[in-house]
Amino acid sequence: MSGMKLFATCLLLLTSLHSATAADLEWIRVSDDGKSFVTQPSKRKFVPWGVNYDHDETEKGRLIEDYWLTEWDKIEADFREIKQLGGNVVRVHLQFGKFMDSADTPNATNLAQLGKLLKLAETTGLYLDLTGLACYHKHDVPPWYDVLEEAARWEAQAHFWEAIAQQCKTSPAVFCYDLVNEPVVPGGSGKQQDWLAGQLGGKHFVQYITLERKDRERPEIARQWIDRLVTAIRNHDQRHLITVGLIPNPPTNPGQLCGFLPAEIAGRLDFLAIHMYPQSGKLDEALQTVKGFAVGKPVIIEEMFPLRCSADELGHFIDQSKSDAAGWIGFYWGKTPDEYRSSNKPVDLLILKWLELFQAKRGAVLDID
Repeated sequence: MSGMKLFATCLLLLTSLHSATAADLEWIRVSDDGKSFVTQPSKRKFVPWGVNYDHDETEKGRLIEDYWLTEWDKIEADFREIKQLGGNVVRVHLQFGKFMDSADTPNATNLAQLGKLLKLAETTGLYLDLTGLACYHKHDVPPWYDVLEEAARWEAQAHFWEAIAQQCKTSPAVFCYDLVNEPVVPGGSGKQQDWLAGQLGGKHFVQYITLERKDRERPEIARQWIDRLVTAIRNHDQRHLITVGLIPNPPTNPGQLCGFLPAEIAGRLDFLAIHMYPQSGKLDEALQTVKGFAVGKPVIIEEMFPLRCSADELGHFIDQSKSDAAGWIGFYWGKTPDEYRSSNKPVDLLILKWLELFQAKRGAVLDID
């Protein structure tokens, strides 16, 4: 056999093996004891160990919809890198304004591109944590969306999730739908003037689900909002897991800051997702916060990073939180460890420490050699 024919034969064999692996990607469900996750139908334990793919650091913080129509090769390369780093889950943040042309009309182009992302995840062997309703870039928020009152806004959000669920319902690559990133029910009796809270790094990560309580209890508003969106998803997709990404503070009363109290909201969710940035010297406090969310459903640390502690301390936090947490998700921003090693910038060295920790911890977290 000639060298060229041998190469072609090997390439065909590798392609076939890769396709078979993609086809074997299993669905994920909550374990029978309600504490973790398993694959279906094999019932192997599944531990989410992944990254937030929330913006592109190399191009001034672009979000995925800003470049996925024109630079698809970059996304393919990033997914391959995430897989090589040892991740099994990628958290993708979808902006409301990019997926809805009106309150009840989805954007067909971006829905189709989401379908392409599902196929990429399937062939790469990665699961997606699809976080929706993002309004991170305020200039991308449609003016018509901002002026909607509570009921109409919730209805528009339901249409968003119906469209996403219809697009994704047949793909095993979806680990979960995260209803929104860091929602808040306002406290007090006044009325908020803006649906979005303050910005961080040019982005608005926190948003209110209502502008005023109107004498309603905060957890009840949270439950009603969750129920509306879960119902919208379940109208089309009865299988994929559903959660919401929560601000966990304060440690003494987890969830009180945002009004989403764990025991009050867990009923309609498949698991609880919290965002933890442990503080140096206060790891026990962070661990106690995680324990406060263990109310009979699995708990995922959906965001973590050595922002307020060292990488070593974050590693200790991961080890010690295993009794209450069923998965951990950090960050990846489009650059490899080798690219960070060539830099002397303090922020790059910090990210490098995180990526090295992510690689080093993989075996112990996933219980593999």
